[in-house]
Amino acid sequence: MAGSRLELVFGGTPPKERMLFLGADTATDLAPFEAARLQIVQHHFAEHQALRTRGFEVVTAPGGMFDAAVVFLPRARAAARARIAEAAAHLPPGAALWIDGQKTDGVDAVMKELRGLAPIDEAHSRAHGRIFRLTLPAPGWLPPDWPARDHEAAPGMVTRPGVFSADAPDPASQALLAHLPEKLPTRLVDLGAGWGWLSAELLKRPGVEILHLVEADAVALDCARRNVTDDRARFHWADALDFRLPGPVNGVVMNPPFHEGRTADPRLGAGFIRAAAGLLTGAGQLWMVANRHLPYEQVLRECFSNLTEIGGDARFKILTATGARTPGPRRMQQKGKRR
Repeated sequence: MAGSRLELVFGGTPPKERMLFLGADTATDLAPFEAARLQIVQHHFAEHQALRTRGFEVVTAPGGMFDAAVVFLPRARAAARARIAEAAAHLPPGAALWIDGQKTDGVDAVMKELRGLAPIDEAHSRAHGRIFRLTLPAPGWLPPDWPARDHEAAPGMVTRPGVFSADAPDPASQALLAHLPEKLPTRLVDLGAGWGWLSAELLKRPGVEILHLVEADAVALDCARRNVTDDRARFHWADALDFRLPGPVNGVVMNPPFHEGRTADPRLGAGFIRAAAGLLTGAGQLWMVANRHLPYEQVLRECFSNLTEIGGDARFKILTATGARTPGPRRMQQKGKRR
């Protein structure tokens, strides 16, 4: 979608400016651009690695100043504002800042909001979305609440705009915690740990000697590092679907994602289940929470000998499994993004 709009603006002769792209991913049409003139900010591990493999400079935070920038809008309004503010901080006055997004992600509302703050002098619509250009005014043109700031989502715990469940602990994770045993295994993995709320709670239970926090979103993992200061915690910026340790663990806890964009896709959770089976000893135990309607039981029975539902309600089901079998294909060609 974004690629077709980029072609409208940048097709033909490749831009000669040094450009910053915030939020570009493997679906973005980068053909009009020279890799040597482009820096891409991408927080998601699998997308980050795939773009690097294609020869692009990919970072988790911008470095230096640029001649122009393109912001690809995320769905969350606070995250969109923060991304625009981040781009503006790395551009001089008079530079072109392009904003690209789908109508379903609020691009028209963002354009209307920005029109009152800076001159917008070019806009194109295609593929149910829009790309528009504003010319950067002098510093101080953005409202003070646009740049990303820490938000206290739980007592003493911070999040940032755009991370999953940024305003409070996710209700599914809370339901999972309520059904975990008081004493937990010694070697534990929180697969898809987010900003660390569940991990912090796990470390309060007796038995845990080491806890691996695995998270694909670099911003969420940075929050987790600040929120979980226990020496037993180990942090891994990684794709859960591919994650492995040198030796097996005897417990995995997870609240897996089940959306790719706006579309529910149970294959994401199925990939997490296969990854969990590959991490566990034969006697190790998996605990997971899922939305009630998601059909995970079949893949759980393929990957584990024993499966039990230990709790839940109309929204969620809490499942536990033991007897990990040799997992099938490790990867489902899914990105494992948060819900």
